[in-house]
Amino acid sequence: MLTKRAKYGLKAMKYLAEQPTASPVLISEISEQENIPFKFLQGILLSLKRHGFLDSKKGKGGGYFLKIPADQINMASLFRVLDGPIALVPCVSMNYYQRCDDCPDEEICSVNRLMAQVRDRTLKLLENETLEDLIKD
Repeated sequence: MLTKRAKYGLKAMKYLAEQPTASPVLISEISEQENIPFKFLQGILLSLKRHGFLDSKKGKGGGYFLKIPADQINMASLFRVLDGPIALVPCVSMNYYQRCDDCPDEEICSVNRLMAQVRDRTLKLLENETLEDLIKD
């Protein structure tokens, strides 16, 4: 299930990508226009800035704006920043792998095989979709 953090992060990024000439946008504007709680949005935007997706300008005319063009931001990288692993279980995660305590052998585990397929298909879709594609829809 998509977390509120990921949903709000996607909505905020889409809103910023729709702005003309990457104009800085106040958090309060994004919050109001996209119906996202202000404090929650602050944390999301700071995280996206720390990971290089956004930049900000202080003072009059300040706010957040995309640091990378929308057509160069793929959904997989955005989801990883917002929600962490794309895999549904840790034993098939490419970046956050952890062995399952209750599984004696991953090689013969049918749940592992199924979840690896789900991960691969999801990853393929997310890697081939960009923020620009989200705007076009």
